[in-house]
Amino acid sequence: MKNESSGTLPPASSPITTIIVEDDVSVRPLLAEWIQETAGFTLLGQYADAESALPAIMKHKPEIVLTDINLPGLSGIGLVRQGKLGLTNTQFVMLTIYEDSNHIFEALSAGATGYLSKRTPREALITALREVNAGGSPMSSSIARKVVQSFQRKTAKAEAIEELSKRENEVLELLAQGHTYKHIADAMNVGMATVSTYTRRIYEKLQVNSRGQAVAIYADLAEKKKTR
Repeated sequence: MKNESSGTLPPASSPITTIIVEDDVSVRPLLAEWIQETAGFTLLGQYADAESALPAIMKHKPEIVLTDINLPGLSGIGLVRQGKLGLTNTQFVMLTIYEDSNHIFEALSAGATGYLSKRTPREALITALREVNAGGSPMSSSIARKVVQSFQRKTAKAEAIEELSKRENEVLELLAQGHTYKHIADAMNVGMATVSTYTRRIYEKLQVNSRGQAVAIYADLAEKKKTR
């Protein structure tokens, strides 16, 4: 685990109860050692899979569960989702090799409080767990950057859709409804070549290469409008 600069927080007044869920036999004992040797923490248990960890988590109600995503059987995200149903005060922190936006948002949506790279060094990890206990939501710098970039891309796509002309919006809506080019041409009383031109302009403005990508952006923004 490589070195990263990190601020420090004072130890909590009472020990921070922690459970580790990690299937990697080389990583799990290392994490356990870090927790056990740090003042202000109490390790309640360490488990290799979510199925064996979940009963202990529900019983002991630790303040923090440090879990990997890629677990055998029930995933770490599934563990968070199930744990959060009954334990509102337990904070789940993901420790993982995955730094893509899909995994990040899925974990955060499930109820994870923090998301840390497995490259996080000891001092930074301990500081992050203290931040979680104090009400924070720490992320490794590389992961936080990806979250920001993802939001920026979503904002850019939303702005691009707003730049579509009325006719381009009509074509995109009909594409999203599953209509063929011929049906769209008939519905709009234009030729197939015109529909192709509109579609090409839509792709260019949305910076996509396929109908599926364009429709996915349209559907995502339409769903957001419904929930506002």
